Amino acid sequence: MKLNELKKGQLATVSEINANRELKNRFNSFGLVKGAIISIDGHSLAKKTMEICINKTHIALRASEAEKIEVTV
Repeated sequence: MKLNELKKGQLATVSEINANRELKNRFNSFGLVKGAIISIDGHSLAKKTMEICINKTHIALRASEAEKIEVTV
């Protein structure tokens, strides 16, 4: 399942990140790594962006970025 398919309030574990090195490095700086437990806190009205929480850190991701992250519920 991809991160952008999760619903608000769902918890998941990151199983794979299918992104280029630059984007992976950006994710790593936020703690978004394989094995991290994340939750979805909300979506924008048009569902173009989403707010996720990783280890008490809240970040916003574009839907196109969230598509590159595989998760396990």
